[in-house]
Amino acid sequence: MTVKVAVIYYSATGTVHALAQAVAEGAASAGAEVRLRRVAELAPDSAIAQNPQWRQHADATTSIAQASVEDLAWADAFAFGTPTRFGAPAAQLKQFIDQAGGLWREGGLADKPVTAFTSAFNRHGGSEATILSLGNVFYHWGALIVPPGFTDPAVYAAGGNPYGTSYVTGPTGDGPDAAALEAARYQGRRLAQITIRLRGSQASAGDGNARGSLAGTTSQTA
Repeated sequence: MTVKVAVIYYSATGTVHALAQAVAEGAASAGAEVRLRRVAELAPDSAIAQNPQWRQHADATTSIAQASVEDLAWADAFAFGTPTRFGAPAAQLKQFIDQAGGLWREGGLADKPVTAFTSAFNRHGGSEATILSLGNVFYHWGALIVPPGFTDPAVYAAGGNPYGTSYVTGPTGDGPDAAALEAARYQGRRLAQITIRLRGSQASAGDGNARGSLAGTTSQTA
């Protein structure tokens, strides 16, 4: 059975981009059809120009398609990546998520497996808090959170974060090391494998648990 996985991320200087690529590779290795999508940049060009790494990465990734809500509708499962911003997701990813209200009201996000990954400047820079913050969104969606947990040696080798792959860049701003990339591949593979099992179970049961619609409920407009 082929499942569809959307890997949607924001990356300023390339660390989360590299993790996203690894997650996509892992999902594809399990037989999933994968869309790798970056969310729209919100920072002004003048701010990007002040950071050579940011400028270089922005210019180097223009060929990667920009994420849309249609990617969420298309996917059977999601993986979201973001750098941590004060223990929370980057505004760019949050702005994309905030566009999904219509799909949420239609029940189009419910029952879909989802996982998250991140990067921070230092070891206590909010990696776990960022992933847990995204979990609040997934609860509202009715999505099925698939953490890596302590289920594979790759998780331990990358620092042992059971919530999701995370990488500490440090002052040098180096990209993810081999251990972090392997943990990200494992996370993507695990997401795809669990999605395949879930979809197979739904098919054998006639998909009797149809997703409900929230049409007619009050929109979240605050």
